[in-house]
Amino acid sequence: MEIIFHAHKAPIPDRLRRRAELALHRAATRFTRTVDAIVRFEQDGPVKRVEIVLHAPRQRKVVALGEAKFYGPALTTAINKLSAQVRKLRRAHEPGVRKRAARRARKSGALGRVGSRVV
Repeated sequence: MEIIFHAHKAPIPDRLRRRAELALHRAATRFTRTVDAIVRFEQDGPVKRVEIVLHAPRQRKVVALGEAKFYGPALTTAINKLSAQVRKLRRAHEPGVRKRAARRARKSGALGRVGSRVV
């Protein structure tokens, strides 16, 4: 997997780059067939932004954004959002998830009202 770093008006320490690389490799093991990742560090006045984009063939891009006063907490927020999205995508493809969701919907009464109108 290729990792591309963009630093827009932002000096990025090597330790922060290494931390981003480790988190991306962990996320890439769960998000199969990851081709590349783009990590953007931006500074807009006192607000620091970190945006992470994962690309995989035949899948939509996974984008996570973190904002904070410093780059460390912004990177942590972006990594947490990215891992939550990857976990959700993986869970949607597990066998039986759709069956459980349909069963819950039937129990709550969301399904079974075919043809009825609520006004």
